Amino acid sequence: MAPPLIQLKDIRLTFGGTPLLTGVELSVSPMERVCLIGRNGSGKSTLLKIMAGIVEPDAGTRFVQPGATIRYLPQEPDFGEHKTTLAYVEAGLGPGDDRYPARYLLEQLGLTGNEDPAHLSGGEARRAALARVLAPSPDILLLDEPTNHLDLPTIEWLEAELENRRCALVLISHDRRFLTNLSRSTAWLDRGQTRQIDRGFAAFEAWRDEVLAEEEREQHKLDRRIVDEEHWLRYGVSGRRKRNVRRLGNLQELRAQRRNYRGATGSANLAAAEAEKSGKLVIEAKSIGKAYDGRTIVDNFSTRIQRGDRLGIVGPNGAGKTTLVNLLTGSIGPDNGSVRLGVNIEMATLDQHRESLDPTSTLAEALTGGRGDHVMVGGKPKHVVSYMKDFLFAQEQMRTPLEVLSGGERGRLMLARALAKPSNLLVLDEPTNDLDLETLDVLEEMLGDYEGTVLLISHDRDFLDRVVTSVIVPEGNGKWIEYAGGYSDMLVQRGADLKRADVKAQPAEEKKETKAAAATLAPAPKRRLSFNEKHALETLPKTIEKLHAEIARQQKLLDDPTLYRKDRKKFDDASAGIATAQAELAAAEDRWLELELLREEIEQA
Repeated sequence: MAPPLIQLKDIRLTFGGTPLLTGVELSVSPMERVCLIGRNGSGKSTLLKIMAGIVEPDAGTRFVQPGATIRYLPQEPDFGEHKTTLAYVEAGLGPGDDRYPARYLLEQLGLTGNEDPAHLSGGEARRAALARVLAPSPDILLLDEPTNHLDLPTIEWLEAELENRRCALVLISHDRRFLTNLSRSTAWLDRGQTRQIDRGFAAFEAWRDEVLAEEEREQHKLDRRIVDEEHWLRYGVSGRRKRNVRRLGNLQELRAQRRNYRGATGSANLAAAEAEKSGKLVIEAKSIGKAYDGRTIVDNFSTRIQRGDRLGIVGPNGAGKTTLVNLLTGSIGPDNGSVRLGVNIEMATLDQHRESLDPTSTLAEALTGGRGDHVMVGGKPKHVVSYMKDFLFAQEQMRTPLEVLSGGERGRLMLARALAKPSNLLVLDEPTNDLDLETLDVLEEMLGDYEGTVLLISHDRDFLDRVVTSVIVPEGNGKWIEYAGGYSDMLVQRGADLKRADVKAQPAEEKKETKAAAATLAPAPKRRLSFNEKHALETLPKTIEKLHAEIARQQKLLDDPTLYRKDRKKFDDASAGIATAQAELAAAEDRWLELELLREEIEQA
């Protein structure tokens, strides 16, 4: 095996009296692809800065192979005094590096190089920062949330670019699909320490659950040992004094071990405050159109959104996703056509722009509006500390200024503010930005249980596949088409990926071709169910019923509190059996729901 390019040993770091890193070990070999996984606030970004040599740990060693070049992509790039994006990118090149890749990468990322860094949008700033770290072709790339603020075409371009690079990667990202496609090994930063496996992110979640389950079993065994030893201490027959002292010392060690145990962080308790049900029809748009400065953003678009629908809107930056949402929700009026909102609509909105938050205000003030110490949740007062804990904020953070919160913490704050308002229509613009994987799981479950309607803008392909029932995409020249299913279903029906070129203005002579292409694509959702799909739709309910019965049977075995002690193999087999059955049940239910939605879509067309 080749020697590591970079290696961390026994890294320790404490902030404000609280240990953040307590003996971290991490090694990255040439061309290795490592995804760094951990909860918000676990220290992932700090660890990446230590690897880059930006932060000095309290203890431990950092080794970098002599001559190896490292480039680090921060979450929030600092453009300094650079006058143009090209100057910023070229400043990241080494003395002997070719200047050509700087301009080439900027062009590939949709920038000219003449942009003023002081006036860049979040997506443009991220693309300029990516060009800066990619241009020198370093030996090691350390990327902290590289997909944040990027549109889907750029994310897919970045995936292909990184896949073809002959360098080592360390990635921090909330984008499951991005991590699955690029990672070959996984480092899990949990409670100040790392565990590393030689498998990519696709295997991480199952492995993590196994580790935590085994840890829980070990803690249960420790608790039983303590109870047994305490029982002996109170009621056991006295033996030799020396033996008693030794056994009492062992009990004290067990108690200290239990006392010092640092359990895994719990999950956020996300729940939307739901208003009374809306009417069956939520939004009806007929032939709506909108143009700005002579550019058509929406042209002749029609849709019917009913209660319980989950619509995802995707597309390149600048395609007009936010404009389309504003038209559908009545925030702005169409130039032509009509939009009708159903009865009893109560809307809550999550805006992706967090600049509206006053950085000098405290967390409590942002939640309460600066009035008192209670938050109105669903029209009822709830103490701000209790509500903060639902979103994984500690009581000590109550007076924390917003400017020191991490990106993930700001994301949870925006969710907390949006979900407190009673609603039956949720409008979410990039809700997944900076959220950790566990909070994403809870958000997905919350949206699945939400009885109202969801209108969602997102560039997270996996999140779209898990949440939405249909996807609306731009086809160019203001044309938008709705496809049944999630993002992957849309790609199958559309037959092509989204491209930045799709939203650029076309010459007049090409408009007829665009309209013809859109016309041929439009009927795609109206196809008939295949024989296999019909068969699956008929047989899946029986399969689901059998899996429920199997789970109940295995659970009955595990309900015996003495099973682990009596028959360890039977306990392990039952645990594995119930996990397998639950995974198969989830897959079967997802497949049945997908087919049922497709059947309804075909029947209504």
